Amino acid sequence: MAGTADAIIIGTGVIGTAVALELARKGWKTLSLERNGQIGHGSTASSCAIIRMHYSTFEGSAMAWEGWHYWRSWADFLGLPAAAPLARFRKTGCLVMKTPANGGLAKHMEISAALGCPFEEWGAEEILARLPIYTLESYAPPRRLDDPAFGQPNGGQLEGAVFWPDAGYVNDPALAAQNLAEAARALGAAFRTRSEVVAILRQGGRAAGVRLASGEEIHAPVVINVAGPASARVNAMAGVLDDMTIRTRPLRQEVVHLPAPQGFDFESRGTIVSDSDIGCYCRPERGNHILIGSEDPPCDPHQWVEDDTDFNRDFTEQWTTQAMRYAQRVPTLGIPSRMRGVVDLYDASTDWIPIYDKSQLPGFYMACGTSGNQFKNAPVAGKMMAALVEHCENGADHDERPLRFTLEHIGQEIDAGFFSRRRPVNEESSFSVLG
Repeated sequence: MAGTADAIIIGTGVIGTAVALELARKGWKTLSLERNGQIGHGSTASSCAIIRMHYSTFEGSAMAWEGWHYWRSWADFLGLPAAAPLARFRKTGCLVMKTPANGGLAKHMEISAALGCPFEEWGAEEILARLPIYTLESYAPPRRLDDPAFGQPNGGQLEGAVFWPDAGYVNDPALAAQNLAEAARALGAAFRTRSEVVAILRQGGRAAGVRLASGEEIHAPVVINVAGPASARVNAMAGVLDDMTIRTRPLRQEVVHLPAPQGFDFESRGTIVSDSDIGCYCRPERGNHILIGSEDPPCDPHQWVEDDTDFNRDFTEQWTTQAMRYAQRVPTLGIPSRMRGVVDLYDASTDWIPIYDKSQLPGFYMACGTSGNQFKNAPVAGKMMAALVEHCENGADHDERPLRFTLEHIGQEIDAGFFSRRRPVNEESSFSVLG
């Protein structure tokens, strides 16, 4: 027998659960469906959960700076009982190396200044005082191990960096999604795991619910695709791809997990570092370890996958390339023979900027292209998606007159059309991942 809801949300990652919470706060009866066995798993659990506020676009920076305000007061935002186990935000700061590739971060600093987001310019002495294990020789452009010039400095030095002191990371990204789900449940939201969507139902020219792999149909006038790496398949089920300038695809990523060099406590003294000179980012990890990811420089081929359920989950030479590139910056880094870290999929859009939008099918909405760059924005993305759904369901034409959404903590209004499925490719994007 078919069930009913006001809205069905496909996916229970950190953004899907945030959408459920914000719709529940507006009085909607929501049902979230998850094909896996546990809330918050998939790409959310594999995230480095970095909370930074520097982006190459104004809207991206505004969303991230707004999002930080929720993470720093997570318990107050959720409103859960005091005894509830909560994910924790750990403030470390984020250091971004100035390079020709990022224009010396001039635009990033201009945007942060306009938003009132604190930052500091650091010279070599300040960088090495914080990270004495570093060397500041330049190796650009980033290379792979089979390049004969790999590991050879180019004769230059890094000119400095910009430090965003309020940045950090969330210690348990899966728990963060579970926290959001519990807060939504307290308001009447429902969640079902092991419930794979195989079809989007239509009636009267609009979305009408979903069909599950079990054959069960669940009816609702609103369906929201927050399916992460499966988002492209769900959009195809809804028949909305031909209306999208920006699309999404699952992208395979590897994150390296290494011990910090002996004699330096990277867990307590380290910081998040974005370093386009070597094409890597890193963040501290418990047990005095370091997580190292690729910033997708041109030498690292994009590992697109066709099937988001069947892909290579083993480490490859990409793991070794990332570890060795980071060792250029940290010469005393030890690289054990045993590979540790994460292999998983990100949901990446054409220009690496997410899609938060309606679709050509009335009642079908999408929050896609979010993996690798939107964990930090989950609380504010949930609020904006809830506002967007109500905006459209109340009769507004978001394509013609996009929602103007106010970021309540920083007092900034943004045009939600920036995240449109129909936008041209945004050439201001960094076209890369950072946690």
